[in-house]
Amino acid sequence: MLTIENTSRRRVRDYERERHAPSKKAGGRRKINFSLLNIGKGIDMPFVFLIFILLAIGITMMFSASYPVAYYEIGDSYYYLKRQLIFALVGLVVMIAVSFVDYHYYHRFAAVILGISYFALMLVLILPSQEGDVHRWIGVGMFGIQASEISKFAIILFMAHWGSRYYDRMDTFKFGVLPGAAVFLSTALLLLFEPHYSCIVIIGILTVVMMYVSGIKLKWLAIGAAILAVLILLLWVTGMLTYAMERMDGWGQALNEDLDRDMWNATWQTRNSLYAIGSGGLFGLGLGQSRQKYLYLPEPQNDFIFAIVCEELGLIGAVIILLIFALLVWRGVIISLRARDRFGKLLGIGLTCHIGLQVVLNILVITDWLPNTGISLPFFSYGGSSLLTLMFEMGVILAVSRTSNIEKS
Repeated sequence: MLTIENTSRRRVRDYERERHAPSKKAGGRRKINFSLLNIGKGIDMPFVFLIFILLAIGITMMFSASYPVAYYEIGDSYYYLKRQLIFALVGLVVMIAVSFVDYHYYHRFAAVILGISYFALMLVLILPSQEGDVHRWIGVGMFGIQASEISKFAIILFMAHWGSRYYDRMDTFKFGVLPGAAVFLSTALLLLFEPHYSCIVIIGILTVVMMYVSGIKLKWLAIGAAILAVLILLLWVTGMLTYAMERMDGWGQALNEDLDRDMWNATWQTRNSLYAIGSGGLFGLGLGQSRQKYLYLPEPQNDFIFAIVCEELGLIGAVIILLIFALLVWRGVIISLRARDRFGKLLGIGLTCHIGLQVVLNILVITDWLPNTGISLPFFSYGGSSLLTLMFEMGVILAVSRTSNIEKS
């Protein structure tokens, strides 16, 4: 069973006591010595190597998937490629810079960052929407920032901060269950008004993972799941989940030939995703040779890009990419579990879980195992805010790796 208590209990406990020991000058209050820059051991090069591999493959496949629709809609086949390259280069600079920042610096500002995420979620509800009744983006010139991306990191950070500060009381309702439930429900409520149901699912799972590895007992999580099920039922009865129900129409029926015209249109994207995956076979049609990207599969450069990967690289290519993702997650967990303190462990595990979770959910969506709810694939899907946020999170994990007790190569 994966809990922080199972990894070097005595060493972690002694280190936490040393860091959180009452300061005489501060009148008995806990005081942590933060430093902005952490010029310690070198970063974990295997983790960096895996990031570069995924980023290179992701940009290549994004270009392959996007150039027909870019030429048709914009008149420039390289439109998405040029923008994604800019995002990637900026993201690499951000990742390297963040890797030099002592991750304990975020410890102090966890509540502030959470507050910023709330402000961003409220701001998108006020700003005019460019997607009808959907409010998700904050426009900044020619670019846009998706407020939910900030929320994912903010919740992971706050739960790591809280779990490390009150690690000896996380199995209680007051210090363990209540804070996590309050942060999740308040964030989910704001996301409900956007609406952005896929993000609610992601932050819900991340909250549960963070609470579990922080030491909360399973009985509290079971009770929370029951309460959440009741809330979802109430929202469905009151009609607040109408948008979600519309997205679930046709789920699991994409290849049903007996659907009416409306349902046929509703399942068009998923249907062509399955066609792409199936036509790829074992070895694929070849890089750049996809047929479904020629205006059959809508938005092939975004959430359904892995369907084009399967079509062009085949089952073998798709499995190799998934194995690289698995190695990245595995290495992230190793880095996290061998961090010097509890905060580093929790923060690293949360950020690593975020990557793995989005990969799994994206694959389940494109294969029609989950409803089409718009979940991007890390390093592959087109999008500036998601890629920059991802690279920032990778930088934080690398900052943790500088002090991890693992051999650097």
